[in-house]
Amino acid sequence: MISFLRSFWTGVLRPFFQRPPALQLAALCHRRTDDGKVVLLVSSSSGRWILPKGWPIDGMTAAEAAAQEAWEEGGVKASKVGQSSLGSFYGRKTYSNGRSEPCETLVYKLKVADVANDFPEANRRDRIWVTPAKAAELVDNAQLKSLLAKF
Repeated sequence: MISFLRSFWTGVLRPFFQRPPALQLAALCHRRTDDGKVVLLVSSSSGRWILPKGWPIDGMTAAEAAAQEAWEEGGVKASKVGQSSLGSFYGRKTYSNGRSEPCETLVYKLKVADVANDFPEANRRDRIWVTPAKAAELVDNAQLKSLLAKF
């Protein structure tokens, strides 16, 4: 009986009580150099390497919001942003008060037109340009590693 109740809870009832994951949008900023394709990683508040990402913005498409985050966090101006998601990855968004929640991040390809040294979060973020393979080594999230390795 106990195993039936556990199975019933897990398979039938639990999904009704769970919230969907929060949604964030990320930009996979890329450009060509003499050495080949490189992508942008920025530092998170905890010092990890991540893609520029943030929350949806009222009045903007998901791709436009991803491009806005690329500007704010990485100083990147786009020449072209893909309108459909390249893929997504799941993780946890942790807040400064220690609370965390599940989060799905949709990733949009962004071709870089220009990079500025003066941008909104320049004093809070480091940024590096690396090959997609090196970026895959530097990020923590396994699904993001896979996206970068395939890029």
